[in-house]
Amino acid sequence: QVQLVESGGGSVQAGGSLRLSCAASGNTRSSFCMGWFRQAPGKEREGVASIHSEGRTSYADSVKGRFTISKDNAKNTLYLQMNSLKPEDTGMYYCAADSVLCSYSTWRLFRYWGQGTQVTVSS
Repeated sequence: QVQLVESGGGSVQAGGSLRLSCAASGNTRSSFCMGWFRQAPGKEREGVASIHSEGRTSYADSVKGRFTISKDNAKNTLYLQMNSLKPEDTGMYYCAADSVLCSYSTWRLFRYWGQGTQVTVSS
């Protein structure tokens, strides 16, 4: 089992930045893939970014060049640096972990999820 707790969400204006954090605990060594996913009201959950324990990353086209996923293994913490935020980035952001095909697009395969942190971007 892996426990995940997100933080860092908030309300910003378009063009602003936020940094999300996800603290992991439990059997973290069993999960070599971690990722960030989001869900806007009335929409399906979608992948944002993922990172493999070996360092490989993947990003949704909509966030490439603006978002950066990283991980501090010593702290068991996952990050998502979000720059140049747009109103369409608004949603609940979740982190997830598992030993699955590691890609932002494979969110349905992840078993371990946090409770989410809200990001609201106003125009």
